[in-house]
Amino acid sequence: MLRTWHRPLVVFGWAMTLLVPITLVGLLVDDRMLMNSPIWLKPFKFAVSLAVYAFTLAWLLTFLKRFQRVGWWAGTVLVAGASLEMVVIIGQVLRGKRSHFNFETPLDVALFSIMGSTIVVLWVTHAVVAVLLWRTDIENKALAWSIRLGLVISFLGLGVGFLMTRPKPGQALDGPTLGSHTVGAPDGGAYMPLTGWSTEHGDLRIGHFVGMHALQVLPVVIALLGHRATVKMAWVTSASFLGLFLLVTWQALRGQSLVQPDGTTLLALAVIVVATAAGATWARAPRKELALA
Repeated sequence: MLRTWHRPLVVFGWAMTLLVPITLVGLLVDDRMLMNSPIWLKPFKFAVSLAVYAFTLAWLLTFLKRFQRVGWWAGTVLVAGASLEMVVIIGQVLRGKRSHFNFETPLDVALFSIMGSTIVVLWVTHAVVAVLLWRTDIENKALAWSIRLGLVISFLGLGVGFLMTRPKPGQALDGPTLGSHTVGAPDGGAYMPLTGWSTEHGDLRIGHFVGMHALQVLPVVIALLGHRATVKMAWVTSASFLGLFLLVTWQALRGQSLVQPDGTTLLALAVIVVATAAGATWARAPRKELALA
């Protein structure tokens, strides 16, 4: 089956999959810390995330009936950009330097500028694929809408990365660091295991992660629903996921840790839960009425 998928994306996905155990070895044998975090944690997380993303996109491109050449080039350009980004990240790890927001030396500035360019490439090529798939007729309508809406939410999730590059309070434009993952304090404080997300302050990586992987979560939810999956249910689950993405991003922008929500955040979460339950009931109602008839 993989032989019919977008070859560059599949090859890149396997390369990232092979990189995962290598980074795990790095975590085990290299005790260097960077910003209070194991130095190999970042390439490990990026390898896992990009492997999942690459295989998903390779699968999605199989649905294209028109503009297949455009889709192939979009996927190939995306692979080139993501590959360059991983080269920079691993290269900085080998140098013992942080890859993101590093303005310490001209070389660090150049490398981060390259990463900034690759992020723009990823964002634009993702948008191209999204437009192509919105114009593609997919037989399973519930799956089709979960893919289309998942692409939109993923596009927004990727865009959260640009919020991280903004100068934070106390940072000088000519200083060694410009931008950060954390809101309310410098990067490097207490963090969650595995994810590395801050347990003390807001962390924009949460919204970035949640939004980006809508592309995997929503089609899987529709697949798990089986015969209960409808277009209405695809819209409800997508709206619920969008609400969750916006909530964790808003929470981070307010400088609040995911594990320390205040009353306002909890109230917003309760509204999303209630709205999701009501939406699910609405989406299932026609089937019940049909059964009674």
